[in-house]
Amino acid sequence: MKKKIALVTGGFTGESVISLKSAAVVEKTIDRERFDVYKILVYPGDWHFICSSGEKIPVDLNDFSISIGDEKIKFDGVFNILHGSPGEDGKLAGYFDMLGIPYTTCDQLTSAITMNKGYTKAIVQDIPELNVARSIQLFENSPENASKIQVQLTLPLFIKPNNGGSSIGMSKVKTWEELAEALEKAFAEDKQVLVEEFVSGREFSIGIFKGKGRITVLPATEIVSSKEFFDYEAKYVPGVCEEITPGRMSEEEVERVGRIVTKVYEKLNCKGAVRIDYFLQHETGKFYFIEINTVPGQTETSLISQQVKATGKSIKEFYTELIEEMFV
Repeated sequence: MKKKIALVTGGFTGESVISLKSAAVVEKTIDRERFDVYKILVYPGDWHFICSSGEKIPVDLNDFSISIGDEKIKFDGVFNILHGSPGEDGKLAGYFDMLGIPYTTCDQLTSAITMNKGYTKAIVQDIPELNVARSIQLFENSPENASKIQVQLTLPLFIKPNNGGSSIGMSKVKTWEELAEALEKAFAEDKQVLVEEFVSGREFSIGIFKGKGRITVLPATEIVSSKEFFDYEAKYVPGVCEEITPGRMSEEEVERVGRIVTKVYEKLNCKGAVRIDYFLQHETGKFYFIEINTVPGQTETSLISQQVKATGKSIKEFYTELIEEMFV
């Protein structure tokens, strides 16, 4: 019997556009000889499946099922490709946990923690060989913030919304005069803001996943941006960035990075495929943790897709491993 898989996409944030693109790739690539796939669109107050006839079938939220004609379809598992809320922040994971339905991504607690950059850094910062930039986490845009930041941190600074992974609302601040506007921009996106010292280094992003019972570290992608930092435009507008996979690292760096990111994956109790962004500092080569993305993009040009192909594995095999792992 083929397993019935719900491919969950859409979402409550601006990242739903990317989620739909990722879902389109997963839908056409997944092994149809092993799995029956149903694309479930999740929007506020509107969870549905669209039949081949174009009919919109609502999802029964009591048991996460759909009824097509006289047939009630219950799912064996969920391939979660919903970026942002509620797919990446733990809300969907908690719902599926209550229903006893397995899913391909991290559990509720890990998903919730890793959406918060400040909390994630606090958990991983004592991992050997891992460094984090000095930072302050702000919980409101109060007038005292500027003096507190000036006392504790040194320019230049990165100001970013603490939750989410799309890089919207990020700024680089080089003078104290720019600080107020940057804080306002970040607080417009989130109730919490992270202010951290700028680390000068080569930027990389690396995929790690668990399949066939073991953790695999993929070849890292080096990101060479024509912009000052890897913001929303650099991530999603073609031609703004050069992405080199595998990235240019020495053997020692490849081994060290692999050791560190495996420890991050284990310490945060990750499941499925995640992507970790990091710097190798220019002067020292030290590893600086930036953030972790627990529902990384799966479009044809996404970093994870590039990295899987660089190992010689097909994307179809990769998806099969992710799906089979959730039933273990």
